[in-house]
Amino acid sequence: MSYGYMRNASAIYQENSARGGVEGADRHQLTAMLFDGLIDRINQARGAMMCGNVATKGTNFSRALAIIGELRDSLDHEAGGELSARLDALYDYVARRLLHAQLHDDVRAIDEALRLLAPVREAWLQIRDTYLASQDQAQGAAA
Repeated sequence: MSYGYMRNASAIYQENSARGGVEGADRHQLTAMLFDGLIDRINQARGAMMCGNVATKGTNFSRALAIIGELRDSLDHEAGGELSARLDALYDYVARRLLHAQLHDDVRAIDEALRLLAPVREAWLQIRDTYLASQDQAQGAAA
């Protein structure tokens, strides 16, 4: 991940969420925040769609799609290999499902997108936990 990604992701998250903690967040935390913001925006779009609030629905779908764009841009295709390609394809599919949901008020498409994103978000959180545990072990061994 590049510094440009971190700066862009930070800007999108700050624009899309009132939650704090972006400043000083490491790459793992920032990506987790993007996932949280994405899921939040999708749920807000769903609620707006159910209430018939077209403007709010559009705003939240747009923000969700921007976050997906940042997640796609953060992929390192050289280092990530097949996993990176699979994530890119998943993000592309989720974006297309969200566009479909927006255009056709399709709650099932929203639910599908959320079902597909949930395990990726959970895996990302586990990667961070594993990384932090390895850092703690390395520091303990060095002491």
